[in-house]
Amino acid sequence: MTSRFDEVIDRKGTHSAKWDKMESLYGVSPDDGLAMWVADMDFRPPDCVQAALRGMLDHGLYGYFGDDSAYLNAIQWWMSHRHGWELSPDWIFTTHGLVNGTGLCVETWTQPGDAVVLFTPVYHAFHRIIKAAGREVRELPLAQVDGRYEMDFSAYDALMTGSEKLLVLCSPHNPGGRVWTRAELEQVAEFARKHDLVLVSDEIHHDLIMPGHSHTPMALIDGIKDRLVMMTATTKTFNIAGSHTGNVIIPDEKLRAQFAAKMAGLGLSPNSFGLIMATAAYSPEGAEWVDALNLYLDSNRKLFDAAVSAIPGLTTMPLEATYLSWVDFGALGMDDAEIARRVQQEARIAPNHGAPFGKGGETWLRFNIATPRARVIEAGERLQAAFADLQ
Repeated sequence: MTSRFDEVIDRKGTHSAKWDKMESLYGVSPDDGLAMWVADMDFRPPDCVQAALRGMLDHGLYGYFGDDSAYLNAIQWWMSHRHGWELSPDWIFTTHGLVNGTGLCVETWTQPGDAVVLFTPVYHAFHRIIKAAGREVRELPLAQVDGRYEMDFSAYDALMTGSEKLLVLCSPHNPGGRVWTRAELEQVAEFARKHDLVLVSDEIHHDLIMPGHSHTPMALIDGIKDRLVMMTATTKTFNIAGSHTGNVIIPDEKLRAQFAAKMAGLGLSPNSFGLIMATAAYSPEGAEWVDALNLYLDSNRKLFDAAVSAIPGLTTMPLEATYLSWVDFGALGMDDAEIARRVQQEARIAPNHGAPFGKGGETWLRFNIATPRARVIEAGERLQAAFADLQ
């Protein structure tokens, strides 16, 4: 049966960063290449989101947005029904996406010269934002245990210097696709308390969970509320990243006042298009769409893993969440230039290179599999052809 996600949509020339920038960055033409780098999907969002935008268009007026109660209630409903997290609308701040939210957290709770803790390798934008703000990145390397990442708290205390003020956790983890267990999250909370860190939990991928796994919001972990900042968004879940709408959700009153002061000082307010789209997405119809999406992504994952695993020396990290396949090329014994040549010039695929994700990412490439299945199959075939001499 044909899925709604099987439709191949031509995104070339539509101001898509994923497709229209890959030639200048990777030397891969969108005419015959496959864009598998930027973390947005090649799927249209659910009909409820499209209908909400059509309603705005039909009305034809785009003035200042007022009365965000429906938007806040939709967030409250989604977190309760999908994640078992009861929150108050008063805790919610809307930012210009979660990279912006991360930057605001860095500005609110650190000073130039302070350090921000990351478990690496991790989402490359964290590094960029922290360094651009004049702060230091404190990298705590993740350990590979049975082919997947685990946090090694026995080693982390010795890496801390006392200059650390903030910890940014990626949960679920990007690029490794880990869904952290409750026990692991409790360890993170204890580490944050021990080192007196504000804990920012970026949970943007929390709806994109593979069957058989279950995400636990950090907000449900005991003893962390007084130092916890939650970050969530509709943007990854529903493929509306261009709306640049994210939420920083702060249960603690003191932290909330500090963040509110930073927001007020910068004069930030959300755009109406993002609020309308998010309100429509966080609905029963949106939930049904996400359920179908996750099953589709799981099938894509299995196909891509099988294709990559057929190439001697390549391994994929088991994907428990996200739509980002993390592939290790280290065992091939090839230098970075040769791997890039084969993947980008021969296979004509543009993936993310692993080094910008921090220590431990150097031999890896990240492939976005949130694309019609025909493209996933083709990507596997192209990689096998590019490394055919190894088989």
